[in-house]
Amino acid sequence: MKIFASRRTDAVKIIPVKKIGFKKWMDAQPVYVKRWIKTVGFDGAAGNTCLIPNNDGSLGKILWGVSNIPNIWDSGSLARGLPHGTYTFEGFNDAKTSTLAALGWGLGAYRFDKYKNSLKLKTLLQWPAACDRKIVGQTLEAIFLVRDLINTPAEDMGPSELEKSARTLAKKYQAKIKVIKGKQLLTKNYPAIHAIGRASDDEPRLLDFTWGKPTHPKVTLIGKGVCFDTGGLDIKPASGMKLMKKDMGGAAHVLGLASMLMSSHSKVRLRVLIPAVENNIAGNAIRPLDIIRTRNGKTIEIGHTDAEGRVILADALSEAARDNPGIIIDFATLTGAARVALGTELPALFTNDDEFAKTLLASGISCQDELWRLPLWSDYRRQIKGKTADLTNSAESGFGGAITAALFLQEFVEPTTSWAHIDLMAWNTTTRPGRPEGGEAMGLRAVYQAILVWIGK
Repeated sequence: MKIFASRRTDAVKIIPVKKIGFKKWMDAQPVYVKRWIKTVGFDGAAGNTCLIPNNDGSLGKILWGVSNIPNIWDSGSLARGLPHGTYTFEGFNDAKTSTLAALGWGLGAYRFDKYKNSLKLKTLLQWPAACDRKIVGQTLEAIFLVRDLINTPAEDMGPSELEKSARTLAKKYQAKIKVIKGKQLLTKNYPAIHAIGRASDDEPRLLDFTWGKPTHPKVTLIGKGVCFDTGGLDIKPASGMKLMKKDMGGAAHVLGLASMLMSSHSKVRLRVLIPAVENNIAGNAIRPLDIIRTRNGKTIEIGHTDAEGRVILADALSEAARDNPGIIIDFATLTGAARVALGTELPALFTNDDEFAKTLLASGISCQDELWRLPLWSDYRRQIKGKTADLTNSAESGFGGAITAALFLQEFVEPTTSWAHIDLMAWNTTTRPGRPEGGEAMGLRAVYQAILVWIGK
């Protein structure tokens, strides 16, 4: 999909205006422009547009309402909302504003149309002169990858297909990849991943790839790769199962983030770990109160078969810790409790590193991709103690579920290792400017920026 164009003289100008001061701007316009704007009721509100015709009826220019502080989403509806043609922003002379506007335009151009004939994009944006084309291109490529992976139905995005996607990305950037699957998981001591995925015909597996110079700071990314989640024997209702193709959203995020880090030649020693499974129902599926042994030797009592994500992440986190990285970051569509606490649009952040938390939160604000920190409240640890095993994967209390899930994961991280856990929705429940309904990258740009800050410390 082509989104941007080189410089052309016939491009229609998009003129940014602000609601504050709009009346003063109006006073300087020709009478016919004033009358037209008054007729259509345009007032300069952020994100709104007003098409101004020429005297011959052709499209002359676009008035576009922008926020007082540059906002990426102001331009999110333009690519799909304007008439056929090529457009250019007027008056953007600084890199940040131009880059945000171009990125918002590009994010709004996205459509997942692999399985249907949809309206093709009929607009192009001339690259703003001050825009950082490289950053925009890398970011769009990564976010489109995340969206595509999540939006693809489980029929075409099981553990095997997720492995193919990881291999494709690794090959593109000459990363080294290895895959452990099926019974190999038992011989290589990844029993928790095997236990959760053994009921599926598509074998469970651990995807593991590395990139970058060994002398660079070690960053390990872990993504929950539950390609479909029935809930297991504690089966979900139809309403709860409908969107479970998105339960590999964490895996999609770490592949997208890896794409950004590798394409920008970041000075990191990158490792990506994805436990890829289906939580399915069969005669050999895990049962309530089964005891599962993990890679680091701790045992897990299965309090609920639908709390499977944290079980597979236990093995991945244990393996990550063995490598002694500078920082571990995991992404997971882990709990409904995080959505109850923060809603569907704001990812929850848990971390044992206060300084890195500050960096992450500041990065989220800076690039308008925010996270919200929740506490690793140690007093709740008693709720994840197992009765017949070291841990239970499902606290009996119905409260603080996002916190108890994070505390469970922390059991598999070395106390001296910096670790961040991001519990996210990975799905837009409605369409908003630049964010079509469906799979979504959340917190991705914030974490990318935070990693760059961290390696530059």
